[in-house]
Amino acid sequence: MLKVYLSGEIHTDWRERIIDGAQGLEIEFNAPVTDHAASDDCGVAILGAEDKKVWHDHKGASLNAIRTRKGIMDADVVVVRFGEKYKQWNAAFDAGFASALGKALIVLHPPEHAHALKEVNAAALAVAETPEQVVALLRYVQTGKLPG
Repeated sequence: MLKVYLSGEIHTDWRERIIDGAQGLEIEFNAPVTDHAASDDCGVAILGAEDKKVWHDHKGASLNAIRTRKGIMDADVVVVRFGEKYKQWNAAFDAGFASALGKALIVLHPPEHAHALKEVNAAALAVAETPEQVVALLRYVQTGKLPG
């Protein structure tokens, strides 16, 4: 069973496209909480309200970090998606963390981000532009079979 952690951008269906495309492979997927409001507010919902936004965010980020660190540490492969709309600082952090742990890293982003992400790409074992390429990479890793 290959364990794959899907990190990064939460505003598109890239995770579902990978999971659906990988049907039939022996892959266990894990990911951060992708409900943006739940992710932002988990700390104050569980630990109590904060007067300042910085401490509200700190509680949420700290609580989410428990899930993220565990997911990355348990993974065989970490896929980090950088989307088109937002700068995903958290995705860059996750890619660095995965790289520091020696995890197999696949970076997923549109071609126009290649220059901005050159250092992240250099740490990756593969750089893909589409979720379907990630599926093909995972299929090859698990079965040795090329697409088509």
